[in-house]
Amino acid sequence: MLSAPEDIKRPLSPHLQIYKPQITSVLSILHRGTGIVLFGGSLLWCLWFVALAAGRDTYHHYQDLLLSPIGLIILMGWSFSFFYHLCNGIRHLLWDIGIGYEMPTVRKSGWTVVFSSIILTGITWTIGLMKWKGLL
Repeated sequence: MLSAPEDIKRPLSPHLQIYKPQITSVLSILHRGTGIVLFGGSLLWCLWFVALAAGRDTYHHYQDLLLSPIGLIILMGWSFSFFYHLCNGIRHLLWDIGIGYEMPTVRKSGWTVVFSSIILTGITWTIGLMKWKGLL
């Protein structure tokens, strides 16, 4: 079996201790993570429909669970994931038609996706809570 001499220094592949996170890599990982969260949220929606079909008592128990503080945090995370995935999907569609490949534009569009997701989530929850409290 052939082996390299001990004095030859080979480059190491970048790993998490050396690699400096960039906006593109972080957004890519976040896009995949939000896809997983959206899948979990889809299961919650399906269970909500099952609870609705199972009768009034089951439905009210499920609603109480979703409207608990933990349930609201889960729903808020799901809605952020929805808006992030939507905005980043639009960004990828623009890339598919050849728009926005320059690195300054990639960075700007990445931050636009993040801030748009936060703003859209905030607007949705503000309107939803105002309607729930009867202010709208």
